Amino acid sequence: MTTLPPPSVSFTEALKFWLKLGFISFGGPAGQIAIMHQELVEKRRWISEQRFLHALNYCMVLPGPEAQQLATYIGWLMHGSKGGVAAGVLFVLPSLFILIVLSWLYMAYGSTPAVAGILYGIKPAVTAIVAFAAYRIGSRVLKNRALWTMATAAFVAIFAFDTPFPAIVLAAGLIGYTGSRMAPHLFSPANSKHGGTDKHFGAALIDDNTPTPLHARFVWNRFYRLAAVGLALWMTAMGVLITVLGWQGTLTQMGWFFTKAALLTFGGAYAVLPYVYQGAVEHYQWLTGTQMIDGLALGETTPGPLIMVVAFVGFVGAWTHALFGPGALLLAGAMGACVATFFTFLPSFLFILMGGPLVESTHGELRFTAPLTGITAAVVGVILNLAVFFAYHVLWPDGFDSHFEWFSMLIGLAAGVALFLYKAGVIPVIGAGAVVGLAYTFIGL
Repeated sequence: MTTLPPPSVSFTEALKFWLKLGFISFGGPAGQIAIMHQELVEKRRWISEQRFLHALNYCMVLPGPEAQQLATYIGWLMHGSKGGVAAGVLFVLPSLFILIVLSWLYMAYGSTPAVAGILYGIKPAVTAIVAFAAYRIGSRVLKNRALWTMATAAFVAIFAFDTPFPAIVLAAGLIGYTGSRMAPHLFSPANSKHGGTDKHFGAALIDDNTPTPLHARFVWNRFYRLAAVGLALWMTAMGVLITVLGWQGTLTQMGWFFTKAALLTFGGAYAVLPYVYQGAVEHYQWLTGTQMIDGLALGETTPGPLIMVVAFVGFVGAWTHALFGPGALLLAGAMGACVATFFTFLPSFLFILMGGPLVESTHGELRFTAPLTGITAAVVGVILNLAVFFAYHVLWPDGFDSHFEWFSMLIGLAAGVALFLYKAGVIPVIGAGAVVGLAYTFIGL
């Protein structure tokens, strides 16, 4: 083990790594965080284990995609605001471009037998993946009867009573906060290392005892300046949309809706999907329930955070409404995808750039995690409801009165066995589902 830290890293060198990460960040939050841990802590030693986990703890408390926020945090810690913005943008940008292309292929050629067959096999696999996500999060979080009760209550609230997702988040947070005072042992944060270990990999560029750099120290003037810049960016973007399209314009409503969604993504992308479904499918009718499942399938197969499914929602919504006329559907779809992505991720950058200095002021345990524990417990029930919703649309595509898709059930069961028993990865499961669905379509069993 070396006792000397690696040489300082230039902004250009860091930029190359963040771009590479944007193209290889498959596997959802856990996989993405594991990749960053392996590259930044173990291999390159840009940051120590303790500082890495300390940053991750903060990102887990925030709404939004924790892996993208972690990349933003480390980029900011190394090279200031420009480093944070570069790391966060490059984490998302490749996925945005890939999803725009895939969304165009889906809307233009999705009804062809080959594409339809691939999607036929992917949908039940995605349903199994969502159910596995509920299991994985639940096994980590639901450590006692109180948290199990909260998860069950959340499932019943959204499944039986169609309770809005924000109301569930608010209630769970209040219960967690109250419980932390009345029974703190029930709401202590679950232990999760996301790929970290107790090993020491040698001296790091940003080590356990490395002083906080000047740009990462908390200064009120900088805090206010960043808040003003963030608000100005949001108001400018919304102002342009309102001026050109009006408040009721599709892109304007997308900007407003995804701003709210960005502030409610506690627990990761699977947690906010029900909220996106309620708004995008039921309220605004930008896309159908079946298209939502297809979008999640595409999101699972691309790098970047899974919440990038919002780009698909924006693309389909703008395409369906033919915002710029029937001759410019691709332009409309691309604009919808960019609007959804911008308003979804802007708050994440502000949370890191404004809150990072406060976090760096202490390297101890973060406070006020009990509300997060309560919210995460409720999220398990919400994700389970999402799995039930997907299963319904996959197995009875035209309603309970229609035929039952028995082959979809077999694909879903096989995917579940692969995930639960054999710990298969998401990408192999989706790939196998696509191959089986394609074969089944052409064989015509």
